[in-house]
Amino acid sequence: MKTFTALLPALLATHSLAKTYQQTDSHQGTGFLSSFSHQAISDPTHGRVNYVDQSTALAQNLTYASGDHFIIRADHTTTLSASGPGRNSVRLQSNKQYTNHVAVFNMRHMPQGCGTWPAVWEVGADWPNQGEIDILEGVNDVSPNQATLHTNSAATNNAGCGVKATASNSYGPAFNSAGGGWYAVERTSSFIKVWFWSKNGGNVPSDVSSGATSINTDNWGTPFADFPNTDCNIDQHFGPQNIIINLTFCGDWAGAVYSSQGCPGSCVDYVNNNPSAFNNAYFDFQWLKIYG
Repeated sequence: MKTFTALLPALLATHSLAKTYQQTDSHQGTGFLSSFSHQAISDPTHGRVNYVDQSTALAQNLTYASGDHFIIRADHTTTLSASGPGRNSVRLQSNKQYTNHVAVFNMRHMPQGCGTWPAVWEVGADWPNQGEIDILEGVNDVSPNQATLHTNSAATNNAGCGVKATASNSYGPAFNSAGGGWYAVERTSSFIKVWFWSKNGGNVPSDVSSGATSINTDNWGTPFADFPNTDCNIDQHFGPQNIIINLTFCGDWAGAVYSSQGCPGSCVDYVNNNPSAFNNAYFDFQWLKIYG
């Protein structure tokens, strides 16, 4: 008993540090351009989109960095030919890969508009065998946000396992009207959790709002999505992952539900012929911080 008592403080100290992380990466403004790569690839979700390379994105102001603003957006001036490529847009992939970590995204604005399908997510190299974590995703301005896991055992046509956020201002126009918010994901061998705090919510932890160099996720309250490893061995199903930030249009999800969500005409026609409808189809990141 005496030996156990002597060990108890050390055990408690070890436990108290279990959810404390130190900052490993901090991205802001032009820093995103060196830490992420533009992926000029065919859209895997079959969207009405044309992902451009970095030089094109910068030349067309689809990617723009100034101070603590980092903007990625779609073209909003060009009427498209029905027989030509889709709307110019951006898909970014982090140069680093992450396993167990915490990522905090401080966002002022996200893309909105009928036909839009924005996403912030993490994915392994051999999809879906190394897993996918969707942190922020939705279509056609329909709130709330949904966080989803995909693995190699995903059923229902790769729909995965999704949880909707409780806050209506977690997505789309309501998110933007509130001035944005913070999204955070924590991945461990035991669980994957996702949190959201609105900029006007008043309940954001101080280490989140300040972008502190040390964070303690035990103090963050209940996440809106909590995926334990009880039914899915996280280490087996989730490998090293890159962070992806992208905006596509129509495609497998936004296009499939477009008409049922109150949007006009057909999705592809709308995206082709209404460039000004995408004036607000942009991300504005204040910063992204990674902890390990």
